[in-house]
Amino acid sequence: MERIFVARLAGLAVFDPAGDKIGRIRDVVVALRGPLPPRVHGYVVEVQPRRRVFLPITRVISVEAGAVIFTGRLNLRRFEQRESETLAIGELLDLKITVEGEPGTVLDLAMEQPDPPDWLITKVAFRRGTRRRGETTVVDWGQVSGFEVAQKDQGAQSLLAAFDAMRPADLAGVLQELPGKRMAEVAAALNDDRLADVLEELPERDQVTVLGNLDAERAADVLEHMGPDDAADLLQELPPEQAERLLALMIPEEADPVRRLLGYAEDTAGGMMTTEPVILPPNATVAEALARLRVREQPPSIAAQVFVARPPTETPTGRYLGIAHIQRLLREPSFALIGSLVDGSVDPIRPEFSLPEVASYLATYNLVAAPVTDEDGRLIGAVTVDDVLDHLLPEDWRERHD
Repeated sequence: MERIFVARLAGLAVFDPAGDKIGRIRDVVVALRGPLPPRVHGYVVEVQPRRRVFLPITRVISVEAGAVIFTGRLNLRRFEQRESETLAIGELLDLKITVEGEPGTVLDLAMEQPDPPDWLITKVAFRRGTRRRGETTVVDWGQVSGFEVAQKDQGAQSLLAAFDAMRPADLAGVLQELPGKRMAEVAAALNDDRLADVLEELPERDQVTVLGNLDAERAADVLEHMGPDDAADLLQELPPEQAERLLALMIPEEADPVRRLLGYAEDTAGGMMTTEPVILPPNATVAEALARLRVREQPPSIAAQVFVARPPTETPTGRYLGIAHIQRLLREPSFALIGSLVDGSVDPIRPEFSLPEVASYLATYNLVAAPVTDEDGRLIGAVTVDDVLDHLLPEDWRERHD
């Protein structure tokens, strides 16, 4: 009998009968039935643009070679979880259970088809004991108790392992679909870097909720790992007293640029800009510039150019000189100085520029990032095209819609 472990389904591509990819599996919908094996209703599939729909298990032809193939048409109405339904990955993994009187933690669940066309959750993979390192065992569903008991602290290790390779924006989508308590548990289990990336992709309401469930020291640490512009946007959603307290707990070097950004109106160049573009002095070489641009963590919009300025090369810099575009850098010898490759034909913008003015500037000069300078000609940041799109879209664009 075929046995499929549900955690391994997370992120699996879903194809229609014609072989066209229509989305990826994000969860498995089951109905708990007490001591009886849960019945599998189907899959939660994410289709573009970031909409979660329901794929009935009866329409699935096969799960093979790293793909799910289904037949028939897919209803694109947004998935709404019913009270009688449970998300196997999002809600059951990491539960504390008891197996014949012995405590354990759920690592995975296995589904089988004992009586086609029905699929049931028949097996539970669990870790014995209460420690993170223990023997892993697979038992029948009927040997386990504890699935229908509300738990104060569920943990999230196994769930996060299932979604380890997921992009921050997609993981943010997973969190949005979880009950509030579970969302807070999963978010708290992420390391600071990962949580910072995910927070940047959440709607403001959920950002505030997640941050509010962290202790103040941890919240400040996470804010330090966020981009200064994103951290400033989030702090603006908090009560002033709470925002000031978190700023005081942050490392001064990380808090200072955030404080500067908070001084600008949100829909201006100053309010949208990042204070951490790639900046080099004119005597840096092409090789040095390319090394900075190819850093994995650099977003594409930031890695498209180097801003050239006199020292210091942290914002606010010395006198701003211009942009060295990556296309130009790729055409020049590695030993060439970037000061000789600067495009000075495009004037920088000022922090008080409005959102329409910034958008028009980027469109006019076909740029993905605009340099922002102060009245003394010092570079104080850069507005990227993704920052502009974020502000041009409706405020609730990150929310789930039908």
